[in-house]
Amino acid sequence: MTSTSALHDQLCFALHAASRAMTNAYRAGLPQLGLTYPQFITLVALWEQDGLTVSELGHRLHLDSGTLSPLLKRLEGAKLVERRRESGDERRVSIHLTPSGRDLEGRAAAIQAEIMGAINMTESEARTLRELAQRFTAAADQSIHTPR
Repeated sequence: MTSTSALHDQLCFALHAASRAMTNAYRAGLPQLGLTYPQFITLVALWEQDGLTVSELGHRLHLDSGTLSPLLKRLEGAKLVERRRESGDERRVSIHLTPSGRDLEGRAAAIQAEIMGAINMTESEARTLRELAQRFTAAADQSIHTPR
């Protein structure tokens, strides 16, 4: 890691710019599904595992409840998800896809394929980038939660 203060040499800026570029790429296709990017990633998590609790979903998406609650309300209003209270513990709420929410998966996959096709990276490069980003996120989360 370099000690220079040049913007293009900063890891934080490179990650920020990459995140914005990816989000913007999805913004072009998601309106045809009636989704925002945060709604899309929420549905991706539920397509992977339907019936997550609100806290499990927040953990997976790295979103706090203040961000997740209104997001889930909008998805529920669009009839893409529904909330269910757990029978054994009324305080626990799980989120389930509706048939309309499930039906969006194929259309979303087509948008993902189009975006990945437009990025000039091999599958191996994309996999390496994803693995490094996941490793970075885990390390950063760990350092934030570790007392100094």
